[in-house]
Amino acid sequence: MVMAYTGTLTFSGSTLHVEPLVKVRKQLSTYSYSSSSSSSSSLNCSVPSPSSTERTSESSIQVSKSQEFSYTRASPSVRWPSLKLVESSQAPLTELVGGDGIGELEEGKKLVVDGAISGVLGRARKERVKGANNLELAKDGNRRNRAMILADRILGLPSEELVEDVLDSELGRMTPSDYCFLMKFLGQSSWQRALEVYQWLDAKHLDVMNAQMVAVILSVLGKANQEVFAVEIFTRTQHALSGSARVYNAMMGVYARSGKFTKVEELLNVMRERGCEPDIITFNTVINARLKSGPMEPNLAIDLLNEVRRSRIQPDTITYNTLISACSRGSNLQEAVRIYCDMEAHGCPPDLWTYNAMISVFGRCGLASKADSLLKKLKSTGFLPDAVTYNSVLYAFAREGNVEKVRDICMEMMKRGFEKCEMTYNTIIHMYGKKGEYELALQLYRDMKLSGRSPDAVTYTVLIDSLGKGNKMREAANLMSEMLDSGVKPNLCTYSALICGYGKAGKLMEAREIIDCMLKSGIKPDHLAYSVMVDVLLRSNKLSEALMLYKEMVLDGFVPNHRLYLALVREIKKEQREHDLQRVIVDMEELSALNPLDIYSVLVQGECYDAAAKMLRSVLLKGYNELDRENLMSILNEYSSSGRHSEAQELLNYLYPYETSSRQQLEEAFVVVLCKAKQLDAAMFRYREIKGFGLRVGSSIMYESLIKCCEESELYGDASQIFSDLMFYGLEPTEDLYRIMVHVYCRMSFPETAQKLIDEAEVKGIMFTNVDMYVGLIDAYGKCKEFKRAEGVVGRLRQRSRVVDRKVWNALVQAYAASGCYERARAAFNTMMTDGPAPTVDTIDALIGALIVDGRSDELYVVIQELQDMGFKIGKSTITLMLDAFVRAGSIFEVKKLYHGMKAAGYVPTLDLYRDMIVLLSRGKQVRDVSLIVAEMEEAGLKPDLVVWNSLLKMYTNIQDHGMAAEIYNKIQKYGLKPDADTYNTLIIVSCRDRRPEEGLRLMHEMRKLGMDPTLDAYKSLIAALGKQQMLDQAKDLFDHLHSKGYKLDRSFYHLMIRMYRNSGSYSKAEELLILMNESGLEPSAPTHMLMMSFGSGQPKEAEMLLNNLKSRGFAIGTLQYVTVIDAYLKNGDYNAGIQKLMSMRKDGLEPDHRIWTCFIRAASLCQRSSEALFLLKALENAEFNLPIRLLTVESSSLVLEVDCVLERLQAFEGGAAFNFVNALEDLLWAFELRAAASWVFQLALKRKIYRHDVFRVTEKDWGADFRKLSAGAALVGLTLWLDCMQGASLEGSPGSPKSVVLLTGAAEYNMVSLNSTVKAFLWEMGSPFFPCKGRSGILLSKGHSLSTWLKDSPFCFDLELRNAPSLPKLNSMRLINGCWMRRGLVPAFNDITTRLGEVQPKKFARLARLSDEKRDHAIQADIQGREAKLEKMKRRGMGLMARRTAKHQRRKICYHKEP
Repeated sequence: MVMAYTGTLTFSGSTLHVEPLVKVRKQLSTYSYSSSSSSSSSLNCSVPSPSSTERTSESSIQVSKSQEFSYTRASPSVRWPSLKLVESSQAPLTELVGGDGIGELEEGKKLVVDGAISGVLGRARKERVKGANNLELAKDGNRRNRAMILADRILGLPSEELVEDVLDSELGRMTPSDYCFLMKFLGQSSWQRALEVYQWLDAKHLDVMNAQMVAVILSVLGKANQEVFAVEIFTRTQHALSGSARVYNAMMGVYARSGKFTKVEELLNVMRERGCEPDIITFNTVINARLKSGPMEPNLAIDLLNEVRRSRIQPDTITYNTLISACSRGSNLQEAVRIYCDMEAHGCPPDLWTYNAMISVFGRCGLASKADSLLKKLKSTGFLPDAVTYNSVLYAFAREGNVEKVRDICMEMMKRGFEKCEMTYNTIIHMYGKKGEYELALQLYRDMKLSGRSPDAVTYTVLIDSLGKGNKMREAANLMSEMLDSGVKPNLCTYSALICGYGKAGKLMEAREIIDCMLKSGIKPDHLAYSVMVDVLLRSNKLSEALMLYKEMVLDGFVPNHRLYLALVREIKKEQREHDLQRVIVDMEELSALNPLDIYSVLVQGECYDAAAKMLRSVLLKGYNELDRENLMSILNEYSSSGRHSEAQELLNYLYPYETSSRQQLEEAFVVVLCKAKQLDAAMFRYREIKGFGLRVGSSIMYESLIKCCEESELYGDASQIFSDLMFYGLEPTEDLYRIMVHVYCRMSFPETAQKLIDEAEVKGIMFTNVDMYVGLIDAYGKCKEFKRAEGVVGRLRQRSRVVDRKVWNALVQAYAASGCYERARAAFNTMMTDGPAPTVDTIDALIGALIVDGRSDELYVVIQELQDMGFKIGKSTITLMLDAFVRAGSIFEVKKLYHGMKAAGYVPTLDLYRDMIVLLSRGKQVRDVSLIVAEMEEAGLKPDLVVWNSLLKMYTNIQDHGMAAEIYNKIQKYGLKPDADTYNTLIIVSCRDRRPEEGLRLMHEMRKLGMDPTLDAYKSLIAALGKQQMLDQAKDLFDHLHSKGYKLDRSFYHLMIRMYRNSGSYSKAEELLILMNESGLEPSAPTHMLMMSFGSGQPKEAEMLLNNLKSRGFAIGTLQYVTVIDAYLKNGDYNAGIQKLMSMRKDGLEPDHRIWTCFIRAASLCQRSSEALFLLKALENAEFNLPIRLLTVESSSLVLEVDCVLERLQAFEGGAAFNFVNALEDLLWAFELRAAASWVFQLALKRKIYRHDVFRVTEKDWGADFRKLSAGAALVGLTLWLDCMQGASLEGSPGSPKSVVLLTGAAEYNMVSLNSTVKAFLWEMGSPFFPCKGRSGILLSKGHSLSTWLKDSPFCFDLELRNAPSLPKLNSMRLINGCWMRRGLVPAFNDITTRLGEVQPKKFARLARLSDEKRDHAIQADIQGREAKLEKMKRRGMGLMARRTAKHQRRKICYHKEP
């Protein structure tokens, strides 16, 4: 509540400036007390007596009246200032009738004009009474003057004096007409004094009381709204004057002023009953009363006009003007035009009032052009526009906001001598306020005051309302303060405007305070004020107070409208006050008599869906058949969104039996509800039924629901079909439906159709603001590789807006990236950099993705560096993307480097990325790195899954660390993971490699029980393990099982079985297996035949027998079978038999090929004498292949081109023909000291890519080498070349050496030669710093610094050039000892050192090998003795240390026992 101002006032939670509101409150509180006292005095029904209270009241009334706005547009001198009219009286002017610009002249005013001027002005009042002469007119003027003088004397009396003091002195000299003039003039200023005069006359019982006098006093009291006194006088005089229509007309005028049409009708009936005929004034009064009693009903004006005619009275101009004015007030243009046309049709000429009224109605109805045309017509018919005319036209154009036209009309007014009046200013101020030009409105208000015009309540109300709508409440409060300072009392509209402004600004506390001020000031709220106040209280969350005010509103007779009921229902729903809701529903039914459908609509809009559903049932029971689709769908949507699908279907089932005209709506609602319940199948079934029944389609809601449901279920084809049905029925898709279908067609890879839909929607004026739709369209074009169309989409968006949304650019870059179009993606990226918006992390990721898909991973670091130079920070997602790319590419080195950089930056990979890295590194056997990553993964809180453990299991299986494999399996069980088929298969392979085939069989049976079947690799491992353990029967059973079950076994299975039978000596079973293999559709390959021939490996007779058996069984025999027999003879040293077999092969029609060449060359490289080697090579020469023997006997450099041609020819053969040939040739050349020839043959092999290009990698800053699969001679050539390259790099300092150098030799043997042993013997002899890797065999390591120093300082490295011997040596320079192919001269020393000392350090081996036999014997003996002495010393030292520890322990024990 607002308290009286005490000097301080604070607002909590309000941003309102306090000073203006404090001032307003103080002024309003002052007004509240004065108005309450004045209102109490005005309600007194008796004639006031002179007292102090009355004086206070009258003084307050005079003050308020002095400040009231009086509009002088009824004065002719003001209406037509250009005519210089003079009025005969200066009496105050009355208010306008109807307040719509139509006025009337008072009887006391007389225009001194001639007839011509009077005609111009329009219909003039009759100044001359019928039959009156000039003398009578003069007397009448004297009476008026005498009455005015007497009225001035009475008005000048003090309030305590009575009128009889003045009237008694004039008694006998006054006529009845004089008394009528006197009461009329007094009534214009004080109805009390006029009533006193009438009472004095009545008390004196003078014979002057007549109908005219009664009519005058009734008119005065009616204008003063003193209906009680008027009724009393009429009741006392009606019987005496029952025959005078003038008295009845006057009393009707009293009732008409307050709009009491029923009373007027009663008087009309009484008048007729008493034989008093109504005249035109009577009917004009009746019409005025009816029009003021309430809103106009349709055709009411025409009905009233016809009623006048039925009474045989011709309507006059006043009748028509009254009806047109009423139509103007109600903005009833149609009836106003009909009345106007009727007026012209019946020959009643319109006057200026008529034109003004018609101009007003055109202006109120927004037809400014019509009003302007009527103004021109008015001028053309000879009338002069007055101030009312101009203000009405001004209002018409101001209502349209036509500032230019308003300015022109104002200029025309001023040219004709009119000044801007208060109404003019108010109209223009209102126009600027509606346009939001508040400064102009306020400036006009200031100009108004400067021009001498007094702003009235309308002015202030219009300004306050405009400022409130513009949320300028500080200015509105200041204006309210100015209004109060100027003495203008706020009215109901003023308060309502201020309350609405505060309510709109959210300053609900201030709004409530203004409400309290209004109530304290004695202003009773009307319907609008009540509605605003209730709305403010509701928005303030004061529901209880709002309901109390709502009750007061109802008690005051105001019926809440639909909007207020809706606001009440919403707030009641929020606070869950069911009782109040039911009461409001009852009020809507009984008090407001709302239609049940309207109540149902209010409840739905107020979100009271349960009550709405109940009301809907009531609606159907009362026989209403029309159901509003939107309201029904709102209830169903609420039920569906809250999961109450059964209730929704129950409601529909209830509605379905009723014979309503909304059967189609119910059917569609069923489909929508089913879609909301995700019951797509049922919805589609009902939809097909609707189509089958041929029901007329109502709206697109059902189609949209179905399409949305199909989209969510990814049934894009069904969605497309339903959309086609919608278009077939001519329904307009909504914006949301267009968006959904664009997405559907994009997902269906129909971007052209989606683009067509977008174009169609834009033609219809639908402009999509959601860029996600365009993103989907670009993505669809990208998948179809329609990049031009995707670019076209971006181009159209750029035409629409200079800066395109970043999502669109990212979609375009990602579309390029998906197809690996890096250059296009980079161009789009550059456009974003120049035109905006700036690229984001997603853009960078897409750009990097384009590079990866384009297969240009080697450029990743270059692009990353460019982006960093441009100021972009490379985030986790980008690094993750690169890491994933390198993982997929299998680049272990890059993966490890990126992962370490990622850790350094503080980023943690995702679980999937961890898994992929572990799988890759496990495949690469990076044991240490895998263990660290698994540990870091667990530290990061990520639990390794079964895929990770399976990868570790496979890694340890591949490196044959069976113990760790078992530990990994234990961890799988420990973490509660269920082994899958991959786990079991790996475990089977582990068991087989660990030579535990029984365990493998157990795992196989366990797998089968779990419904899993081992892979062929697992079966293959089982068969191989069973074969190694000589478990032939189990292996055969397993093989037969696989064969019987229809497994597609490849050659490797047959080879395993053949090898198993070979080892067991079962030649016949192997031959049977070969036949079975042939029957299974597998042609025996070269390895198959080699395996079969291996039965005779080293056993020429067995090999010869097998060859004959194959011939007898009809197998095709080729060089492959012969080479096995020949190789067996040559390995046994039976060179003649081997050559004889070669000749036999040629006789059989088979010419020697690369296999025979390689076999003879390899055998020649192992010959102890050069003569034996030449003998074998001579056989090849006889077989028309002389290249090998020429390499040994002639200048080898001349044969380079010929060797290159041979290698080129051999590369066309499968099975590594060229590789095996070069290996054998390298062994031959190295063995017989043709090292230079071996070097250029090696270079040719590198050039022809027979050998890998990365055999050694000194230039790549790696310095590593990989000699695996090379022959011994080729490895020694490569090793020498590698050392020479490293020596050059060490001397030049570039490229720098790494921390460690790795040399890969492998642990396998080829042709009885171990490459690892051969290379070690070569390096050990040179005293190199290489040493074997402790963790893995087949790897030699050296520290980079030590290797560089050795290459620079070692005498063995002074000359690493490979040269040919001057002549062919008689003996082979190399010998094969226990798989080690070493220099012949090193063999004795090697045997002596390794036999007596075992494996020693390379430098020590080199030092001992260079000594003579005698010195080496002494050195070895000394070394042995030194070892023994050192061992003895260590033993003694260990025993002494043990004795000292025992003594120390004893001393501690003694000290402990000595403690007290």
